[in-house]
Amino acid sequence: MKSIKAAMSRMPMMMTCGEVEETLFDYVEGRLAPYARWKFDLHIKMCRECQDYLAAYKKASALGGEILGPAAAPAPTDLPDDLVEAIIAAREMDTR
Repeated sequence: MKSIKAAMSRMPMMMTCGEVEETLFDYVEGRLAPYARWKFDLHIKMCRECQDYLAAYKKASALGGEILGPAAAPAPTDLPDDLVEAIIAAREMDTR
Protein backbone atom coordinates (compact mmCIF):
# COMPACT_ATOMS: atom_id res chain seq x y z
CA MET A 1 0.00 0.00 0.00
CA LYS A 2 2.81 2.41 0.83
CA SER A 3 4.32 1.98 -2.65
CA ILE A 4 1.04 3.06 -4.26
CA LYS A 5 0.81 6.08 -1.92
CA ALA A 6 4.44 6.97 -2.65
CA ALA A 7 3.86 6.76 -6.41
CA MET A 8 0.67 8.81 -6.13
CA SER A 9 2.46 11.55 -4.19
CA ARG A 10 4.98 11.97 -7.02
CA MET A 11 2.28 12.48 -9.66
CA PRO A 12 1.74 16.24 -10.10
CA MET A 13 -1.91 15.88 -11.10
CA MET A 14 -2.74 13.63 -8.16
CA MET A 15 -4.61 14.92 -5.12
CA THR A 16 -3.32 14.02 -1.70
CA CYS A 17 -5.55 12.30 0.86
CA GLY A 18 -5.71 15.61 2.72
CA GLU A 19 -6.93 17.42 -0.39
CA VAL A 20 -9.58 14.74 -0.89
CA GLU A 21 -10.73 15.27 2.68
CA GLU A 22 -10.82 19.05 2.20
CA THR A 23 -12.89 18.84 -1.00
CA LEU A 24 -15.14 15.93 -0.03
CA PHE A 25 -18.22 18.05 0.73
CA ASP A 26 -17.94 19.98 -2.54
CA TYR A 27 -17.43 16.69 -4.43
CA VAL A 28 -20.54 15.08 -2.94
CA GLU A 29 -22.56 18.26 -3.55
CA GLY A 30 -21.38 18.40 -7.19
CA ARG A 31 -19.59 21.72 -6.69
CA LEU A 32 -16.11 20.79 -7.90
CA ALA A 33 -14.85 22.16 -11.18
CA PRO A 34 -14.44 19.46 -13.86
CA TYR A 35 -10.63 19.20 -13.51
CA ALA A 36 -10.80 19.04 -9.70
CA ARG A 37 -13.52 16.38 -9.96
CA TRP A 38 -11.34 14.39 -12.36
CA LYS A 39 -8.41 14.59 -9.92
CA PHE A 40 -10.70 13.57 -7.04
CA ASP A 41 -12.07 10.58 -9.00
CA LEU A 42 -8.56 9.52 -10.00
CA HIS A 43 -7.40 9.58 -6.38
CA ILE A 44 -10.46 7.65 -5.21
CA LYS A 45 -9.85 4.94 -7.83
CA MET A 46 -6.32 4.43 -6.51
CA CYS A 47 -6.68 4.94 -2.74
CA ARG A 48 -8.52 2.34 -0.68
CA GLU A 49 -8.54 4.51 2.46
CA CYS A 50 -10.20 7.38 0.62
CA GLN A 51 -12.69 4.98 -0.98
CA ASP A 52 -13.66 3.84 2.51
CA TYR A 53 -13.77 7.44 3.77
CA LEU A 54 -16.05 8.52 0.92
CA ALA A 55 -18.36 5.55 1.49
CA ALA A 56 -18.54 6.25 5.23
CA TYR A 57 -19.27 9.94 4.55
CA LYS A 58 -22.10 9.08 2.16
CA LYS A 59 -23.55 6.55 4.62
CA ALA A 60 -23.39 9.02 7.53
CA SER A 61 -25.00 11.70 5.38
CA ALA A 62 -27.83 9.36 4.38
CA LEU A 63 -28.41 8.30 7.99
CA GLY A 64 -28.47 11.94 9.07
CA GLY A 65 -31.05 12.67 6.39
CA GLU A 66 -33.21 9.80 7.61
CA ILE A 67 -33.04 11.03 11.20
CA LEU A 68 -33.72 14.68 10.41
CA GLY A 69 -36.35 14.01 7.80
CA PRO A 70 -37.29 16.46 5.07
CA ALA A 71 -36.25 20.08 5.29
CA ALA A 72 -38.43 22.26 7.46
CA ALA A 73 -41.14 24.31 5.82
CA PRO A 74 -40.34 28.00 5.35
CA ALA A 75 -41.32 30.28 8.19
CA PRO A 76 -44.64 32.05 7.72
CA THR A 77 -44.40 35.66 6.63
CA ASP A 78 -47.63 36.83 8.24
CA LEU A 79 -46.61 36.72 11.90
CA PRO A 80 -48.20 39.27 14.22
CA ASP A 81 -45.87 42.16 14.99
CA ASP A 82 -46.20 41.68 18.76
CA LEU A 83 -45.07 38.05 18.44
CA VAL A 84 -42.01 39.07 16.39
CA GLU A 85 -41.16 41.77 18.95
CA ALA A 86 -41.50 39.27 21.81
CA ILE A 87 -39.16 36.80 20.10
CA ILE A 88 -36.58 39.52 19.45
CA ALA A 89 -36.80 40.70 23.07
CA ALA A 90 -36.36 37.14 24.35
CA ARG A 91 -33.27 36.66 22.17
CA GLU A 92 -31.79 39.91 23.42
CA MET A 93 -32.29 38.74 27.02
CA ASP A 94 -30.53 35.44 26.23
CA THR A 95 -27.43 37.23 24.95
CA ARG A 96 -26.95 39.24 28.15
